Amino acid sequence: MTRLLHRPATAGPGATRPAPVLRYLCLAAGTLLLLFAQHGRWDIPLAAWLAPMLLIRFARDARPWPAAGLVWLGSVIAGQFWLWESGIIPLFPMGLLISTIFTLPYVADRLTAPRLAGHPYLATLVFPAAWVAVEYLTALLSPTGDISGSLAATQYGDLPLLQLASVTGAFGVTFLVAWFASVANLAWERRGTAWRGIAAYAAVLAVVLAGGAVRMAVAPPTAPTVRIAGIAPTRALNEARSRTLDPMSPASIARDPARTRAVFAPVNADLLARTDREARAGARIVVWPEVGAQVHENDRAALLRAVGAIARRDHVYVEAGLGVVTRRPPYLRNEAVLIDPAGTVRWTYQKAHPVPGMEPLTPGDGRVPVARTPYGAVANVICFDADFPALPRQAAAKGADIVFVPSSDWPEFGLVHTQKAELRAIENGVSLFREDQKGLTAAYDPQGRTLAATDYYRTPQQTTVASVPVRGGRTVYAAVGDVFAWADLAGLVLLIGLAAAAGRRSPGARR
Repeated sequence: MTRLLHRPATAGPGATRPAPVLRYLCLAAGTLLLLFAQHGRWDIPLAAWLAPMLLIRFARDARPWPAAGLVWLGSVIAGQFWLWESGIIPLFPMGLLISTIFTLPYVADRLTAPRLAGHPYLATLVFPAAWVAVEYLTALLSPTGDISGSLAATQYGDLPLLQLASVTGAFGVTFLVAWFASVANLAWERRGTAWRGIAAYAAVLAVVLAGGAVRMAVAPPTAPTVRIAGIAPTRALNEARSRTLDPMSPASIARDPARTRAVFAPVNADLLARTDREARAGARIVVWPEVGAQVHENDRAALLRAVGAIARRDHVYVEAGLGVVTRRPPYLRNEAVLIDPAGTVRWTYQKAHPVPGMEPLTPGDGRVPVARTPYGAVANVICFDADFPALPRQAAAKGADIVFVPSSDWPEFGLVHTQKAELRAIENGVSLFREDQKGLTAAYDPQGRTLAATDYYRTPQQTTVASVPVRGGRTVYAAVGDVFAWADLAGLVLLIGLAAAAGRRSPGARR
């Protein structure tokens, strides 16, 4: 029995390897916790710290490629669960690709960390560096941005921890969460000799949490505020519009303007009337959601004139989210139009990142507009655009103080999609107003505090009013961009190189 439970480990002196039954318990428990560490509706923040710890433990105690296959299978299960709980039709090929990508950090750790047994504290950096590399390259290169797989997003609401994003971007938070898994395994493998590594991690985590708490207490936003009202179409009218339009193809909507004008009209009239009401109640900026108003291309100018008349009469800025039906494929433009108190169009922005497989749109040019106003510099992206960190950072680089994110989601996804936007506010030191029809509308200050929030499905008439700071707080991340992520990539390459050199010097390590 003693020989069964304790076998010599390859990870370093003093380590023990558990029996197979314990290894597979780690795999099962890690996979189960991974289901609740995807930033989905049923997330448990602690699960994001514990799931990688258990899966690393399993992978290090099993042969490399069987371990990689089983961890990949657990990742596939978690990925399909995330798609299901998010209300996305499980796209199995897409799910397989994402699951494969996020298995790579475990493979990197399993192949590299044992070769760095002579440098155990360096070995703890392999897994977090690999995870950040995967997150960053996915956000940079894939058509899905950072919509899935972000460990930082699972820590929504932990504001002292999330303040780190103002320096490193969300990737620094991801690194800390993933590093915990490596340090915990160091403690397992080396028992009483790992105290230096544990102490180093604890010191870094303490500095981050204390620094975040101090930043929030000592330097909260003190600028004057502006009253912003977000309005989505009244729920009954919106659902009536959807019942008619959802069964129709974009081409059929474009070919039947007489019928669809009658469907658009009640919702558009409701938005205009409630814009007027909120402006008279004191709002200086009114934000509509993504495609809140829908209009045929020939009728667009008339609708904007009606918005401009309200803006002039009530001295209000209106950010109008429009779905413009065109006569040529793809038959729809997704626009946000800012109209100032003179009735002048200050910008027309087209969505730069349509959701792959869900929005047959021609993307915009991705140049984020910024307008100077008496209420600070305001900027705009649309919904899914905010899942690409470079776009909100572009707004901050142009001096934006407030970023509007008109959005449209669905019941299973609206809550977590808006929560992710909190990271963009902290990263860039901007106030952020995300008006979301069929989701959660929320306003955040530059440190991520929730100023106001309204759930579309909990009230029949949507209005969210917030007093929003008119000056942002400039951040290190907004100034230097993804320096931390690039340094992480360079560090990962260096660690792999050190491991390869150590493997060549030590046949035992190769075995």
